[in-house]
Order: sequence, then structure tokens, then C-alpha cells
Amino acid sequence: MNFDSIFNSAQEAFLFYKNLPGTEKGAFLDTMADVLESHRSEIVPLAVKESNLPEGRINGELGRTTGQIRLFANLVKEGSWVEATIDPALPDRTPLPRADIRRFLTPLGPVVVFGASNFPLAFSTAGGDTISALAAGCPVIYKAHPAHPETSRKVADCIHQAILKCGLPSALFTHVEGGIAEGQALVKHPLAKAVAFTGSHAGGMALFHLANQRENPIPVYAEMGSVNPIFTFPHKLEKENQALAKAFISSLTLGVGQFCTNPGLIFVPEAQAKAFENAVAAELKDIAVAPMLHPGIAQAYYDSIQFLESREELRWVKVADPKHLINGSTAMAEIKAADWLKDTLFQKEVFGAFAMMVVYQSEDELLEIAQHLHGQLTITVWAEAEELQNQLFLVNLLEEKCGRLLFKGVPTGVEVGYAMQHGGPFPSTTAPNSTSVGAHAIKRFARPIAFQDMPQELLPDALRDGNPLGIWRMVNGNLEK
Repeated sequence: MNFDSIFNSAQEAFLFYKNLPGTEKGAFLDTMADVLESHRSEIVPLAVKESNLPEGRINGELGRTTGQIRLFANLVKEGSWVEATIDPALPDRTPLPRADIRRFLTPLGPVVVFGASNFPLAFSTAGGDTISALAAGCPVIYKAHPAHPETSRKVADCIHQAILKCGLPSALFTHVEGGIAEGQALVKHPLAKAVAFTGSHAGGMALFHLANQRENPIPVYAEMGSVNPIFTFPHKLEKENQALAKAFISSLTLGVGQFCTNPGLIFVPEAQAKAFENAVAAELKDIAVAPMLHPGIAQAYYDSIQFLESREELRWVKVADPKHLINGSTAMAEIKAADWLKDTLFQKEVFGAFAMMVVYQSEDELLEIAQHLHGQLTITVWAEAEELQNQLFLVNLLEEKCGRLLFKGVPTGVEVGYAMQHGGPFPSTTAPNSTSVGAHAIKRFARPIAFQDMPQELLPDALRDGNPLGIWRMVNGNLEK
């Protein structure tokens, strides 16, 4: 495979595409969503066959995929995402005059995107990483995940149909297949300007180190998973024990535990532990085994469970049954907080429907837990309002440990919108100041640039006098349109 040719063509496409008005970029994204929807009857069966996911889930995921494409289409058509900021010249200012300085966000260049195994549509070929990069103005070299090759090829074909309909360069999107060697070559290529990845910690860190060993390091936006802990308080559990147990198990087992936001860790006060355990055990009886994405993921899941079964600190509420390797059997273990604190291994994600219930004795112990907690995509707090009145320190500490802090509901179900934050402190991601879901994901693939005393006719439209695009801008410290 000639990666030089791929990247040279992508760079040429970038120099054309980056300067297109947001209205044209938005129209291209809308066209892509239309094409994908028109091929629903072909895409859905392929994804079902290759992922073991049910048809209803795949139909919903395709809707999410086209929905997020239209979100970014609207974002770039409106245009204010570029954060145009203007400090007009002050030639008469004393003791020194001020130059005319204008700043906005400009696209990075060709971006390498790695597909995810657990979302064959929404985090894959035309998924959030690809779409946010294209919306920013960056061509995409997409590395297909080997778990769903036919689905990926079909979606890639839909993207190229949209490119053709809009008269854009074909190198705006390139679909690449292969293994580790091909992925490494993409990251190391000198024309690659950023990398986006959703997957395992080992995979994300391998790409992160590779990108930072380059002569010119580039950012890696790797979302590497999370155990998404739930912190429970006594009064809340006393009042809603059954309902919370049901919500917890439903969230834990959603998608056979193969979402990055399944709650794999729950902290329960000692006084309520037995009642909550009994309620959880009752819910677990009704959970049927279901196929996991592919045998490799199922094998890794059962290997992790087998290792944990050797730990004496754990008492098993439900033991996994690897009778049929592809099926994911739910498992749950209990541990005392004092033992949990002694070994960071107990914070490691087990990708599948496994959870650890940690029993704590006091609020002081809960604070110690929070202090030792690794970075997470989400943290959930189940407490009555009065229980949180004296917990400001704990809440502030938990803010430091996650990208999304919930006070109702469960962490599964990531809304694709303008305010969503799907990212978090290391090791959940390599870039805690970014998100891979929602409108702000576009900013991963842009960088700020300032123009000083540039002639009006050379300035980008977003920064010209008179605001020809009609976008929101910060002018001399005032937000105006």
C-alpha cells in the first residue's frame, strides 16, 4: 500500500477543502447522511451479521450516526465554532499602540481515524471521529476495524457517493484495511496531523507513544475505556433500593457490557450492602447470556474473570459461566473498601458485563476512595439532596476525576448534542481537554492561529470587518454578532 500517495492526495484535497465555506461543508455532510439513510436496508444486515448485535440496536445506531452527521452539518453552517476573536488596532494607545490582532480556529490537515469494534457505525467509518474531522475541514484516512470489514466498506462507499455528488476531491476520505503494521505506518507518516482512536488501553497507549516518538509529534485523541463508578449514599439506597438495583444491572448488562460507559464499579455503604446485594442478585437471575461482538472479546472477558477469581479478597455474588465462549455471562464480585484500596488492579476495566461492588464503612473511607480513583469517562452519584449538602469536598474531588458527573440515572446513554462531554482524565483518555462525542469534538482537529495587521482582503471571512458570515465573534472583549 502506497501511503505516500494516499497522504499526498489527502494533503492536496485539504488545501482545497479547508477554504470552502461552512455552508458547503455542511451541505456535504447532509448529503452523506442522506446517502447513508438511503442504504439502510443494505447497511443494517451487514452490521448485524458482523457484530452479533440485534437489528434494533443497529437501526438505532445508524440513526445516531446520521443524527450526529447532521449535528455537525448545522454546526459548520452556522459557523461560530471557529471562535473568531478580534482585538482592533489602537494606534493612539499610550504608552504603546496596539496592533490589529485577529484569531480563529483553523483545521489541522489530514487526520488518521481508527474504527471501534463495539460501534460498527457510530464510532467507525462514518462515526463521530470521522465526521468531526471532516466538519473541521480535515481529510480523513480511516483505518477500518477488522471485526466488521464488509460494513466498513459499504459505509465508505456511501461516503464516496456523497463526495462525488458534491463535486469534492475523492481523497477527502480514504478507506484503509490491514493490521498493526498498517496502523503504525499511518500514525508515523509525516503528513498525518492527528490521530483519533476508540478502543483498549493497550491500543490507545501504543498509538500515543508512537505519535510522540515522531520527529514532529502529533496529538492522539484516544478514548481507552473506563469503569464508570457509581457512588451510593445510605438514605438514597434506603428509599430506592429495588429501583436502583434494577437500574444498575440494566446499565451494566446493556449491550452485554460492551459500552465504554457501562458501570463496572459501585461503592455501597456497609449498612445497605446486604439489601442491595440481594436486590442485585434477584435482577441478575433474569439476565440471559447473549453473544459478544466476536470470540476475541469474549475470550479476553473470560480470561479477566478467571484471573480475578484467583483473588481471595473477592466474594462472588454471581460467577460467569463460559459455557459457550461467544456468549457474555454476567459476573459480579464484592470487596471491602480497605482491600480495594490496596491494589490498583481492582480499578482495571473488564470489558463485558462484570461489576465490582465495593463496601465502604464511612464517609472518610469514601473520600480516600475518591482520592485514589483513576480518571474516568463518567462518575455517578446516587444521593439525596440533603446527603450532598456536606459533601462539597467529595463532589469537587470527583469533578477532578471524570469528564461527566451524573447525579441522576446511569452513565450508559450518551446524548449526542452541543453540551456533551465524552472524555476524561487519564487513563480514560489521552486528552482530557477534549471530547469524542458532541459538538465540541470538532475542536480536536483545529488549532488557533492569529493574524496581525493582515490586509482585509487576505483575511478569512470569519475575521473580516463587517462580519460577512454573520457569526458570533468576540470583538474588543465583547461578544457580538
